[in-house]
Amino acid sequence: MSAAKKIAEAEELVRQAEKSLKLSLLKWVPDYDSAADEYSKAATAYRIAKSFDKSKDCLLKAIDAYKNNKSWFHAAKCYEQIILLTKETDKLHEAEEYANKAANLYQQHGSPEAAASALDKAAKLVEHKHPDIALRFYQHALEVIMIEDSVRQAAEYASKVSRILVKLKMYEEATNALKKEIALNQQTESYGQIGRLVVALVMVQLARGDSVEAEKTFREWGNCCEPEEVSTLQTLLQAFDDEDPELAARMLASPFIRHMDVEYAILSKNIPLPQGIQVEKKPSTSVENENNDAEDEGGLC
Repeated sequence: MSAAKKIAEAEELVRQAEKSLKLSLLKWVPDYDSAADEYSKAATAYRIAKSFDKSKDCLLKAIDAYKNNKSWFHAAKCYEQIILLTKETDKLHEAEEYANKAANLYQQHGSPEAAASALDKAAKLVEHKHPDIALRFYQHALEVIMIEDSVRQAAEYASKVSRILVKLKMYEEATNALKKEIALNQQTESYGQIGRLVVALVMVQLARGDSVEAEKTFREWGNCCEPEEVSTLQTLLQAFDDEDPELAARMLASPFIRHMDVEYAILSKNIPLPQGIQVEKKPSTSVENENNDAEDEGGLC
């Protein structure tokens, strides 16, 4: 169907929606349910016709109608549609406002999982161009799920928070996030996952230049690591203690580290290596040069 026909269809639906809201002698209450449905259909028609601003306007009107009808869930769904429109109009920075509103309405409806899911989808949509906004979405999703005491889901969102903090090189915040993630995995007894998180936390602390804290982390949680992880971390920490850059580089290039989540694999390549002990050569002085010349000639006398 052509864009013109879709626009004509949308305009007719808008007229029907407006009619549903009008009052008369025999109609004392607006028909919010019908109006919301018609505005929503009009928004879809406008979107197909690529008239994105009009689509958004219809969605906002549908939201108002749903709210008046206390249909929080459907209003939240409309906000999610607006979030998708921000991609079409290259206005992803506007997604934050609508994602938070959607999440709040889902919670109001009593659907915290839907709230967290909406935030998660919005984060994936904006992460490439706006990782800072995506971070706030993941943090909000984690807060929502923590209220429900859903530990496994909380651990999944905590993982996303940790990884994006590493991506943004916010290492101090990443340290705290990884410790929280470890604690959540301890509650679910996911010890294999904890081992990899210990490796990640050690690397983050080394990236901060804090090898002392890295050693403390290994001492505290190293018993959760697999033998390969234990061996690698022991050697890596010893290399930093001995200021051996070559050995440290070899450990950071270990296959299992390079096959961790991409954020940690990239981090392993960017950790500043220990400098080693540099023996500075003493430059020769002019007097020493003269003495050497004299010895070559058989001495001064």
